[in-house]
Amino acid sequence: MSLQAYQKTQRNTENTKETEYRLFAQVTHALIEAGKKGRADVAGLIDALDWNRRLWSTLATDCAGSANQLPPPVRAQIISISLWVSRYSSEAAQKGASLEPLIDVNKSIMAGLSQRPAA
Repeated sequence: MSLQAYQKTQRNTENTKETEYRLFAQVTHALIEAGKKGRADVAGLIDALDWNRRLWSTLATDCAGSANQLPPPVRAQIISISLWVSRYSSEAAQKGASLEPLIDVNKSIMAGLSQRPAA
C-alpha cells in the first residue's frame, strides 16, 4: 500500500481527537529524543522546539477564531499555554532550559485527549 493511500485511510478513520493525540505524540516524542541528545544535536533540538511551538501556535490561532466551538475559558487557556510554550521554548533554545516542562504539558493534553466521554 502506498503512503498516500495509508494517509487517506487514516484521515477517513480517525476522529479529530485521535488526530490531535497522534500529532501531540509525534511532537512529544521529538522533544523527548531532543532532550536525550541535548546540545550534542542542536539542529534536532531547535527542530523539535520549533515543531512544538508551531503546534501550539496553530492551536492558539484556531482558538482565537470565532468559528472555534470550545468554551471561551478553554480557548483562553489554550492561548495562554501557547504563549508560555513560545517563551519557554526560547529559553530552552538559548539558555538550555530543560524540555521536561514542555513534555509534561504535552503529555497532560494527550491524557485529556485520550479520555473517553462518560456513558
